[in-house]
Amino acid sequence: MVHQPNWIDLAGVANMRDLGGLPTEGGDAVRPHRLLRSDNLQSLPPASVTELLETYAVTDVVDLRTTVEVAKEGDGPLRMVPQLRFHHLTLYREDSPELGIPAAERALPWEADERRAEAARAAAPDRHPRHDAFWSDHYLSYLAARPDSVVAALRAVAASRGAALVHCAAGKDRTGTVVGLALKVAGVTDEAVIADYAASAERVPRILERLRGRPTYAANLRDKTVAQQSPSADTMRLLLEGLEVRFGGVLGWLDEQGWTGADTDRLRDKLLG
Repeated sequence: MVHQPNWIDLAGVANMRDLGGLPTEGGDAVRPHRLLRSDNLQSLPPASVTELLETYAVTDVVDLRTTVEVAKEGDGPLRMVPQLRFHHLTLYREDSPELGIPAAERALPWEADERRAEAARAAAPDRHPRHDAFWSDHYLSYLAARPDSVVAALRAVAASRGAALVHCAAGKDRTGTVVGLALKVAGVTDEAVIADYAASAERVPRILERLRGRPTYAANLRDKTVAQQSPSADTMRLLLEGLEVRFGGVLGWLDEQGWTGADTDRLRDKLLG
């Protein structure tokens, strides 16, 4: 069956969707208005904010951007809504290398990663990994660098009173990793997790257009192409296979981080109950 994303086409975003309807291995499905995913939320007009609160019953926002991004971007419109709970959980260790420098004055944390990758390609042009392997390794680096943030994000989704909205800048890499883990904990099939992840490719031209219009991201994205930034199904497939080989699956990795059976029950109840 062809995956049909539940796009939420609100003004101010390019890559927002509801994960409701994704099937589980046991024949159940994720309930609508439980878990949403999105790109940058800084440009939401008042009507879009109202739609998220009233139609989708959003109560919790899981912000996976770095402290550098948050400092450079400033408070977005959702921050003005007192009843929303915010969970800012960076997936980078971006603070320690630049201790004492205000976050708003630092470079984006992944720019150093990109320079190292470029140097490695220049030194050994025949040995650099293919596109999907590079990105799956990059996602595994999130888990290695900030397992605390990943676990906290999943617990925030599980504990949300209404819908939880997970986002980063583009809504495809950091968001795709955390949402993919949440869906696997809930028992969603690999095929559905992979298809949902890959769906963001449809929106990459719009994502790049949006982010290039924001000073925080413009310079970094200037020379990047749609093909370079588009997620592929093989990336998520490799990520899930890597977790299976190394840890016995997503739950095996989470178990090593202090995740409990009660955590699993709460997340499954949230998404499926």
